[in-house]
This record gives sequence, structure tokens and C-alpha cells, in this order.
Amino acid sequence: MHALLALVITVTLTLIGCAGCTPKQNQGDAPMPTTSRDGSVKLTVLYDNFPQEPRLRTDWGFACLVEGLEKTILFDTGERGEILLANMRKLGKRPEDIDIIVLSHEHSDHTGGLGEFLAAAANATVYGLASFPETIKKTAKAAGARFTPVTEAVKVCDHAFSTGEVSGRINEEALVIETAGGLVALTGCAHPGIVKMVQAAKEVAPGDVRLVMGGFHMRDDTEAEVLEVIQQLKDLGVRQAAPSHCSGEHTREIFAREFGDDYIASGLGAVVSLPSVSP
Repeated sequence: MHALLALVITVTLTLIGCAGCTPKQNQGDAPMPTTSRDGSVKLTVLYDNFPQEPRLRTDWGFACLVEGLEKTILFDTGERGEILLANMRKLGKRPEDIDIIVLSHEHSDHTGGLGEFLAAAANATVYGLASFPETIKKTAKAAGARFTPVTEAVKVCDHAFSTGEVSGRINEEALVIETAGGLVALTGCAHPGIVKMVQAAKEVAPGDVRLVMGGFHMRDDTEAEVLEVIQQLKDLGVRQAAPSHCSGEHTREIFAREFGDDYIASGLGAVVSLPSVSP
């Protein structure tokens, strides 16, 4: 069994629970120790409209924490900073530990929490599309953060890359992470199309995208359209999928059926651990 597959399934069952299971709730608001110390790359969903960890507050939007690399990365900030920060506190995550923020696209359910978050983590470098409205760029700069405009693919830190601006109805960037088990593509909404986002991810680092995770923006797609996308993803080498946020419940059900054991039931509080690349 492939290393990525074996490890992700183990963590999915032990840390975030299987689909249909009720996650065990800790007593009070004591932080859950989820910081990676085992040489793995850890992805923690901090903001999502699909509930999973009952202590956390759901809201429409997306944010995912990436730990275990050279730098700690926050991918998107959700709609409301107070919700993002409250969820982080309950998971034992500190905003001041964030080195880099990558914003997938301009919509407020992915960037709205930026200002309040930066008030607690002003030293973070923000990567956003060069085509973003000036209001987003000014929000970063007003908080004392450096805004780095993205057009082409760029290395964010060791083993992490932006795809650069992928064109679509709404332009977007994905975060690509190198792991020992293959590439991971994190998407905010995949407005240009999830297949197009994976294709862009494959161009910035060697190997296949083994896991794609985040918003797929397929709420209104028919079953036939979803099945076509799934086949295209598998043809591109995708072996595991973790759709959430704007993917749609019906789409998630089809992905779960078609990917079987390789489907990851992602939602707010989900934790996925992946084998890191040796230094």
C-alpha cells in the first residue's frame, strides 16, 4: 500500500473519525494537542460549513492550517476573524505561530477574516493574487504584514508552492504541498474547475497530485457531471479526495461512493497527517 494512503487512512480514523461517526468531545475548552512532532505534515481544517469537531463553530467559508513544513501556513481565513481565532484557540493553535498566509481568491468567505487575524499575527507574509481588489491588499498592509502579489507559480517555502493565478470565471490559486507520498493540492473553491486546478498543481512540482482537498465548487453539478470530473481526476493520478465547503453534499456522497476507502470525510476540525519529505 502506498505510504500516503496508509497514513492518511490511519489518521482519518483515529483523529477525525469515520464518516457517520460522532467525534469524541473533550471536556471544557482544553486545547487538543495537534501540533506535529512526528515528522509529518499536518493539515487541520479551521473554518468550514461542514461540521465535524462539535466544539468548533461552523460558518460558510474555508481555512486550513498546514504544519510540519519549514514554515507554518494558513490557507484562507474564512469569512469572520473572530470565528477563525476562536476555533484556533479550541484546537490549541496560536495565530502568532503562522508565518505565511495564502489566499486562494478574492471572495470574502476566504479573505474576510484576514484583518482580524492579522491583528494577532501581523508578522505573517500574505500571498494573494495580483488581481485582488486593493481593499484586500490594504488590509494586509494596514496590519503591518507584507503582501506578496502572485501571478505565476511561486515557491512559498520548502516543499510548498502556489500554482500561480489560474484563470476562470473567478481567478484562483491553489497551494501545492510536497510529501513523501506525493503532492497535495489545497483548493479554496476551485472556481476555474477542480480538474484545472489539479492540472496547474502538477505543473509546479514533480509527481502526481495524490490528494486534493478543500472546496470543489460543485454544488449544482449533476451526477453525470460529477462522475466525469472524478474520472478526469483519477486519470490525472489523484488517488484520494477530501471535498468540503462549497463542494455540495450530493457531490460529497458521489465522491465517497466512487473513491471508497480513498475518500476522506473532511469538515471543520478534520486533521490529515501525511509523511513529510526527508530534509
